[in-house]
Amino acid sequence: MGADMPIGGGEDTAEMAEANEANEARAAAWELAAFSFRYPTAELVEAVDAGEWAAAAREIAAALEVELPEGFGDEGIEGDDAATRLTTLRVEATRLFVGSPLPAVSPYEGVWRAEAEGVQPLLYVNPHAMAVERFMKSCGLDRPAGTNEPLDHVATECELLEHLSLRVLNPALDEDSPLPAATDLPGGSPEAAYEAFVAEHVAAWMPGFVEAVRAEARVPFYRDAAAFLGALV
Repeated sequence: MGADMPIGGGEDTAEMAEANEANEARAAAWELAAFSFRYPTAELVEAVDAGEWAAAAREIAAALEVELPEGFGDEGIEGDDAATRLTTLRVEATRLFVGSPLPAVSPYEGVWRAEAEGVQPLLYVNPHAMAVERFMKSCGLDRPAGTNEPLDHVATECELLEHLSLRVLNPALDEDSPLPAATDLPGGSPEAAYEAFVAEHVAAWMPGFVEAVRAEARVPFYRDAAAFLGALV
């Protein structure tokens, strides 16, 4: 990943505290990345308008010792009021990630990897999307009831990495928790599961996704969101 910091704890208190701070920053980073690439909400516009989104990204980047480009977050969203700015983001998100008939930039791992392999990209039933679904289910996660979004969406993969970062910080579970024990996660621990997902999935497609978004985006927010994600991957 962009910051070569161990996600496991050290032997003494100082090392453990440093590792915990790194994992807290990682969890916050993936949470912010997921928030940025979900379908835009009024909450996102409010955070961007207030400068909170850019401030959080800069704080996280500093904690993880990764760099953001010059001028990051300096441009707001065009529009005279919040409703107009939300429409601006939604129109751009639709053009980039939904499209008609095709998105400018697919937000799905399986599509990216199928195209790289020269095969017809299909949602849900391609082997990479199915591998992501199996991995998430092995971590005790599944799509929310009543939804049908493929689990290899960029925001959902970011949510998984946030979840695993938090499991590193708090591996113990309540007795009635539906989640698997830490030793039952892929690789036998939250740290191992995190590193495995990064190596097997994130590294295989997110760098290309980032570059495509930065090249295709017409709204500055999405160039900034891609730059932030790029600093993580």
